[in-house]
Amino acid sequence: MRDPYTILGVSKTASEAEVKSAYRKLAKKLHPDANKHDPKAASRFAELNAAYEIVGDDDKRKAFDRGEIDGEGKPRFHGFEGAHPGGGAGFGQGGSHFESFSFGPDGFQRRGGGGGAGGGGFGGGGGFEDLLRGMFGNAARGGGPRPQFEPEEFGTPAGGQDLQANLTISLVDAAKGTKTRVHLPTGKDVEVKIPAGLASGKTIRLKGQGWPSPRGSAGDALITVTVAPHPVFTPEGHDLRLELPITLYEAVLGGKVRVPTLDGALELTIPPGTDSGRTFRLKGKGLKSKTESGDLLATVRIMLPDRIDDELKEAMESLRETSPYDPRKGTA
Repeated sequence: MRDPYTILGVSKTASEAEVKSAYRKLAKKLHPDANKHDPKAASRFAELNAAYEIVGDDDKRKAFDRGEIDGEGKPRFHGFEGAHPGGGAGFGQGGSHFESFSFGPDGFQRRGGGGGAGGGGFGGGGGFEDLLRGMFGNAARGGGPRPQFEPEEFGTPAGGQDLQANLTISLVDAAKGTKTRVHLPTGKDVEVKIPAGLASGKTIRLKGQGWPSPRGSAGDALITVTVAPHPVFTPEGHDLRLELPITLYEAVLGGKVRVPTLDGALELTIPPGTDSGRTFRLKGKGLKSKTESGDLLATVRIMLPDRIDDELKEAMESLRETSPYDPRKGTA
């Protein structure tokens, strides 16, 4: 880890207020929520918090300045001056006494057989624990003060923070379900399972894929799914809508026309005298989920030919002369 003063951008003589002010400014700047597209934002924010644990705590800061702990708050062991066989601080009095030491939640622990003057394996009074307490303070017994954080604006929860990401899929994938990959703001690419019948705007939660926390597990990733527009179908809940073009003579005389669906085309019977705008419902041909199955709603749209020839004009003129009608009657 880099020097905590360098990370915070303050000098070793900075006051407590200056340290706190520098931390707040950097925390706002480096917070993952403010850098959603930076894959290294979470690690930089964690590094900043770790630096503030040292410099923002008076006891830890003094211990770091004395060289007793490193930038991660871990004790540094420098050995003992004058520790040599036969000296007043040596191991035992005859070089035959060996002990091992470890540092954990209960402080420094000593293991090994007896022997040697003083009953403690070290010459002189006080013993090993007293010597370490003199070097490291109460931290040698696990009783040192704990770092304090100020979460009023941006504190990192013990379980990490959730993150937001977006995913766009095709209507076919939304209808049938699929597996795809999404790139998260943390820099990771993860696989997302899309259930069949998923509607646009729904959110999928990926456990443990959110922002990591230096004090706990990661949060979750919340993936908002958007269904891309389709050239033919328009979703309405679990139903699908489409405009079905038919000819003038199909509308007048009736007939069978092919209708596209997500499962392939099928035939629909158009009764004679069908008006433009009439809607036909094809049951079960919409979006399907575990609990619901939508329909396909096909709305007829009468299309004239690209070229109006003389024969069609004459037929329409004859209709106008022999069988006139007013479709707008009562609307004005």
